[in-house]
Amino acid sequence: MGQAANEQRQDEAREEREEARGQPGGHGPEGGQGTEGAGPAGGGGEHGDGRGTGGGSGGRGGGGDDGDDGDAAYRRQVTRRRLLLTGVGVVGLGVAGVAAQQEIKRWWWRMPGNEKPRTEGAVDDTRARWVAASEANWRRANRPADYGIDRVVVHVVQGSAAIAVKVFRDPAHRAAAHYIVSRNGQLTQMIRELDIGYHAGNRQYNERSVGIEHEGWIHRPQDFTDAMYRASARLTAGICHRYGIPADRAHIIGHDEVPGADHKDPGPHWDWNTYMRLVRAQMKVIDTSPGGGTADSVRPPGGTGPLLRGPGPAS
Repeated sequence: MGQAANEQRQDEAREEREEARGQPGGHGPEGGQGTEGAGPAGGGGEHGDGRGTGGGSGGRGGGGDDGDDGDAAYRRQVTRRRLLLTGVGVVGLGVAGVAAQQEIKRWWWRMPGNEKPRTEGAVDDTRARWVAASEANWRRANRPADYGIDRVVVHVVQGSAAIAVKVFRDPAHRAAAHYIVSRNGQLTQMIRELDIGYHAGNRQYNERSVGIEHEGWIHRPQDFTDAMYRASARLTAGICHRYGIPADRAHIIGHDEVPGADHKDPGPHWDWNTYMRLVRAQMKVIDTSPGGGTADSVRPPGGTGPLLRGPGPAS
């Protein structure tokens, strides 16, 4: 923020020196060899050499019959420009201030003694078993205190759950999601939600999301079982409840929807309609449970029977 203010003061001082010399500047935005070439105030015009009836040097006037009017117009132009620059500077300082505050907050949480307490082997969903991913595949953080969480990213392994566990424990893999959901509904947590997993292929989305892998292949619809959908929906509903994430398709997305992603999962056979319906149903269960409840402490709607798939867009 101090640097931005200093740069603004330097710009104002330079503008005043240029005004005192009787020209808006040599190769700058308003004179000399400007970017707009021939302009409205003469041969060189507002951004050009400024030779002409209303020109003068750099478009200020004084070189012809309309010199006085050109001088007054120039003063009005400088005043308007200064007001514009001041307004932009204030907005810029505000944006810079917010960014600086966020970075200070993040650094504060990284200082010794400030990070959130951790228990080895603890999980964020009580149904999950804990298997730690390699530290090379995630980054230590204190979310949501340092980075807000507002997305859930759905992945498909392109293999078995066991393969996913194996590669997430491999430091050479350089990627891992927070959770793996198997075909029988078993949950494995490998990264705490407060930490940043390398799963989305986009740094900002990694910092703001929780990644959930699903056992199977994107071209095999039979891999996406009822048990998997139910377990994953309960998990996602719990995440949404913990961080205040809306249970909609703008915030619960596929890996293929991450900007810049080159992956195709969860693929065309992932049943978004059924999945989102289950997530919303679980959110209602959480909201109506005594004390708010949690997604892993209540029974899913419909018990363990088959899922009821029907029409209706996933939104």
